[in-house]
Amino acid sequence: IVGAGLAGCECARVLAARGVDVTLFECKPKERSKAHVSDNLSELVCSNSLRSDALASGIGLLKQELRDLHSPFMADADACRVPAGKALAVDRELFSSRITRDVVQNPRINLVQGTISSLEEARLAPFRFIVLAAGPLATESLSQSLASAIGMEHCYFYDAIAPIVWGHSLDYGIVFRGSRYGDEQGEGADEGDYLNCPMTRDEYNVFYEALCAAEKVHARDFEKHFEGCMPIEALAERGPKTLVFGPMKPVGFTDPRTGRRPWALLQLRAESLNAAAYNLVGCQTKLTYAEQARVFRLIPGMENAEFVRFGSMHRNTYVNAPKVLAPDSSLLARPNVFVAGQLSGVEGYVESAASGIVAAWSVMARIHGVEPEAFPKETAMGALMWYISHYDGKNFQPMNVNFGLIPSLAKRVPKKEKNQKLAERALHSLTQFIADYSESIKNA
Repeated sequence: IVGAGLAGCECARVLAARGVDVTLFECKPKERSKAHVSDNLSELVCSNSLRSDALASGIGLLKQELRDLHSPFMADADACRVPAGKALAVDRELFSSRITRDVVQNPRINLVQGTISSLEEARLAPFRFIVLAAGPLATESLSQSLASAIGMEHCYFYDAIAPIVWGHSLDYGIVFRGSRYGDEQGEGADEGDYLNCPMTRDEYNVFYEALCAAEKVHARDFEKHFEGCMPIEALAERGPKTLVFGPMKPVGFTDPRTGRRPWALLQLRAESLNAAAYNLVGCQTKLTYAEQARVFRLIPGMENAEFVRFGSMHRNTYVNAPKVLAPDSSLLARPNVFVAGQLSGVEGYVESAASGIVAAWSVMARIHGVEPEAFPKETAMGALMWYISHYDGKNFQPMNVNFGLIPSLAKRVPKKEKNQKLAERALHSLTQFIADYSESIKNA
């Protein structure tokens, strides 16, 4: 397995739990991308990246499916949970440390710290199966080797990550704790899980004008942004009210100082269990570091903010999955090579871990001489994998899991019950699939 991020570690641990010896190659600590700061495996960029835990949401269903599959990733996430209302947020350092320890101590996993630069490397020659889980930041050399193997160029887009500030540097005479509507609606946060910086119309206009005029990191000609992670300054360019109706919407909040709804509002989310540092929600950016400090300190309550980490841009690489991947996530051109994680065209941490399980189950089937079967399309996992391998539109783009990918119910049900019914059907289908898979492996 090449890459010890979420997909690679999940694939390795699932295979090891089933008696398969695995060699896991990881470039850290010798090499590290600009998006990463730790030498630990499976490092997260953002504490709340695991999103909603509600079963009636696509991502909540996927997480439950992973739990039903005894996913090591989900066990670690649940053990490292921090308060975030209906969302599943984790202490990032504790989470990655836990995974690193588990991988290092696993007798069936041989962790090799070093860079794999090509599919043709001699170190890969002895292995019957190879799983590429190098992530969206795969090295240029490995990306070129993969592009050569599949006979076409890669697609690229850029992601932005948000700044993090120290909580002690905020002005709590202005900043207040609270959730939208004062309960678990809206952002799904319990009272106190989030900090809020309210802005008047004039204060927002000052911030907005500075944001639009601020110096940005130079964009490359082929740069594209995934809509779900659009830099805040790119959103602002769409119009002065875009942020007010987007990441800075004030609906459901009351400024304790005035008793009125603010014109705009920035939310800050705790990054760790001790709530020492906070992420600027929705403020992923490609502004220069100096400009980030200047512009974000214009927000009331953040005048003296100290930054733990500035936001930045990083390259995301992925294959044109419908053209190059089989339903079992293997390369059509190289059936012994599987692709997992964001490199395969899924978007998001949970989705990446799920694709790691799919690759592991496919490899297990091949080891036992059984033809890998796709997860049922009625499940979140199966629907996502079907999408990336069968998408027939133009300009394939990475995809988060959502109910829109899952086949409709046979019978019409009230709209408010629809997602719950889809989730129930998915979990039932998954239970049967697990039983059938286990039986086929046993017979083999």
